[in-house]
Amino acid sequence: MAAGRLKAGSAGSGPLAGLLVADFSRILAGPYATMLLADLGAEVVKVEGPGGDDTRTWQPPLRDGVATYYLGVNRNKRSVALDLKDPDDAALAHELARRADIVVENFKPGGLAHFGLDYDSVARTNPAVVYASISGFGSQPGGAALPGYDLIVQAISGFMSLTGNPDGEPYRAGVALFDVMAGLHATIGVLAALNHRNATGEGQHIEVNLLSSALSGLVNQTSAFVAGGVVPFRMGNSHPSLFPYEPLPCADGDLIVTAGNDGQFRKLCEVLGIPELAEDPRFRHNESRTAHREELRPLLVERLRTRPKLDWFRDIIAAGVPCGPINTIDQGVAFAEEVGLDPVVTVGEGAAGVPSMRNPITFSATAPRYRLPPPTLDQHGDELRRWLTEGSDG
Repeated sequence: MAAGRLKAGSAGSGPLAGLLVADFSRILAGPYATMLLADLGAEVVKVEGPGGDDTRTWQPPLRDGVATYYLGVNRNKRSVALDLKDPDDAALAHELARRADIVVENFKPGGLAHFGLDYDSVARTNPAVVYASISGFGSQPGGAALPGYDLIVQAISGFMSLTGNPDGEPYRAGVALFDVMAGLHATIGVLAALNHRNATGEGQHIEVNLLSSALSGLVNQTSAFVAGGVVPFRMGNSHPSLFPYEPLPCADGDLIVTAGNDGQFRKLCEVLGIPELAEDPRFRHNESRTAHREELRPLLVERLRTRPKLDWFRDIIAAGVPCGPINTIDQGVAFAEEVGLDPVVTVGEGAAGVPSMRNPITFSATAPRYRLPPPTLDQHGDELRRWLTEGSDG
């Protein structure tokens, strides 16, 4: 589809090789989606305004003077700085969109129409384009004008009402959870639309918004309301439908213990040396354990407090019951290394290489590749401008 493939730099390979992505997104949801597409072989051209992606300035922390926030979601891309208010730069943006297989943007709904880069305008010259728009609250009246920040969506969706201690204040998640989720949903939508295009030759417009991603991603909690008429509430680290499924104190700190079914609970009781609890009518089945959690919890804690958490971790895991210590981020990365996940990749050569988290998808035949470190602003501007002004064959 893309007229004139980019020839400079490392050629893409992978399941999406040969596809061109015009990335008009910034911050997190859009850049995360386009990075995933780039990892899988798509050629991504990151279009930035003269000031660059906002996350370039979201610091600390830094690596070699660059915000690690920006570094985390922008590998495998080429950057060109274009001022869409400038006629010459706008013409280059139009040509990029005309050649693209995929366009991704997260302007406010209708924002790109001012520049002739909205879906309807792009589709007139590129009818097979797969065009993905990411917003905070959708494109309908009432939602289109609202700012799409993840924290606002965490609040409005109800997520924060579920997070924190029951008698404390609501808390946000420690990461922009619904930005990431919306980026994943956008990626799924793009891939589905590409399959449709392969079958029919037709492009289409995909819309994803953070609030819909949040309400879908709240799964059992939103289902409790819409299907059961129950409004969930904050329970700290407890689960509304399972017990034990929370941190429990050991001799030197907490251990997450998740006995998700009756068989796992029996195994847990055996490891703890209290097998009789699994036969107690109050605790034999999950529904009754959940109803009598205040009676059961101190009985489990009494045993767990007799040994360090890592000792219990080894024994409980060996018995087939899920559990785990509450790690810091560095410990979490180290644990992934211990279990053979090889979580960190270095993108780029030598001193210019940037450590990054590995793409989480494993393919048996078409592995993700890490070709380009996150670009500096307009790093590829000259080559991209030349390419866009050349003939349709590049």
